[in-house]
Amino acid sequence: MTLPPGVPASNAEVFARSCAVIPGGVNSSIRAFKAVGGTPYVVDRAEGPYVWDVEGTRYIDLVQSYGAIILGHAHPAVTGALAAAAAGGTSYGAPTPGEMLLAEEISARVPSCERVRLMNSGTEATSTAVRLARGYTGRDRIVIFHGNFHGATDALLAAGGSGVATLGLPGTAGVPAAAVSETMVVPYNVVPQLDESVAAVFVEPVAANMGVVAPAPGFLEGLRAECDRVGALLVFDEVITGFRLGTGGAQERFGVRPDLTTFGKVIGGGLPIGAVGGRREIMETLSPLGKVFHAGTLAGNPLATAAGRAALAELTPAVYELLAGRAARLSTVLQAACDAAGFPATFPVVGTLVGMHFGSALGNGTAPTNFAEATTTDEAAYARFFHAMLAEGVALAPGAYEALFVGLGHTDDVIAAIGAAAARAARVAAAA
Repeated sequence: MTLPPGVPASNAEVFARSCAVIPGGVNSSIRAFKAVGGTPYVVDRAEGPYVWDVEGTRYIDLVQSYGAIILGHAHPAVTGALAAAAAGGTSYGAPTPGEMLLAEEISARVPSCERVRLMNSGTEATSTAVRLARGYTGRDRIVIFHGNFHGATDALLAAGGSGVATLGLPGTAGVPAAAVSETMVVPYNVVPQLDESVAAVFVEPVAANMGVVAPAPGFLEGLRAECDRVGALLVFDEVITGFRLGTGGAQERFGVRPDLTTFGKVIGGGLPIGAVGGRREIMETLSPLGKVFHAGTLAGNPLATAAGRAALAELTPAVYELLAGRAARLSTVLQAACDAAGFPATFPVVGTLVGMHFGSALGNGTAPTNFAEATTTDEAAYARFFHAMLAEGVALAPGAYEALFVGLGHTDDVIAAIGAAAARAARVAAAA
């Protein structure tokens, strides 16, 4: 790709110029490299498993737009669908066949989603789910878990993972106490005792914003039973796990059916999107049928629905089996590299998600089971490994609490190249 006129072929210069007009130089905080130090690489283009920065340097990309990309960058099925959709216009402010078809596809793959409402982001999906749960139950209290991240929604930002954890924040300024007064935060992987003031329990069925933390045996089943006991709704935040762990997401993998599910990322094929799905009687509490308001100028956008449908069409059970095998191999080569260098780390894997935990606080090879354990990771060690990998041409997320995302572009040869790079990077990081 040729850079736009006037754009310098320098990461440092583009970032400095961005800082003059964009707070922190970025539009999502983690991209600023605050947690790892240094100047961000600025992406010019991407294809398959690779991104190229404005200086022309190529990286094997394990960020994959934080999970929104699963087929690889610029997959021809997605770009072709986008081109065809754009030729017919980019937004209408009216219903389209595409939004119906995407909702039908989600509902067919995820049986708990008897009705689906599309929106513009995972954050919008979780904020809508909060309002919907409260409106349907007539209750106010929301229960969330330490280290789970549900987007930039005021009621759900307390004690979050992802960028909130990366920046060392317990929540965020600008949220009044009243906004979280009905939010109860409890430890992940422990079933809380609820009462009849609780409208809903929100949970990442696999916690993917504090590394990758699998649900303990019986945890999700226990949440289902406890919610049923008091008449609260169980809400699975599958913005990351939805259509990444398998065709039916985490709820299919673990055999637990929530009342509501939030989606994002994969269902848009790399374009902005979100969705809430769930039981018909709950979902029909949304306007225009019910008393809970929801609207959005770009909700059900024809480009996003076209890209999402094209992506989902490629994601068959055989593809998920292939991706899970590649994720397991990625974990293995990273573990072998760090072990050989005497650089303590562990790389837990769930489906196509690979986590990272550095240091020996839990004992080498022991994966975290909750947020308190996740935050024992050695962030300085991760920063050294991150930069050593970047120098080897492999881009990890610039934060120690993010997942690594495996896609179709990460062939066996690419994973072998990552392993070779990691062997060299781990030696550099261990010696620093």
